[in-house]
Amino acid sequence: QVQLVESGGGSVQPGDSLRLSCAASSTVSRYPMAWFRQVPGKEREFVAAINYSSRNKYYAESVKGRFTISRDNVNNTVYLQMNNLKPEDTAVYLCACGKTPFTSTTTLQTRREYGYWGQGTQVTVSS
Repeated sequence: QVQLVESGGGSVQPGDSLRLSCAASSTVSRYPMAWFRQVPGKEREFVAAINYSSRNKYYAESVKGRFTISRDNVNNTVYLQMNNLKPEDTAVYLCACGKTPFTSTTTLQTRREYGYWGQGTQVTVSS
């Protein structure tokens, strides 16, 4: 059983940056990790994913060029660097850990690949 705890959210203005962190309670170095986001009343939306080695990274079109996902396998932590934030980025951001080790394909952009989820951290972008 893996527990995931997100941190780093907050309220910022358009154009600002935030760095989200996701700390895992046990070793996740063999598993893909991802960030999703959710707005009340809407489906959970894929944001970014990273495979176990950091060689493969995937991003939603809406965040490409602005967000960067990375991981530290020594400390079992995943990060999401978010730059040039926009009001439409406002959401609860959730960290997820993959079900199957070493998965690296584009299926990492889908919810079904993930078996463990954090509680989320709120990001609000407003002027």
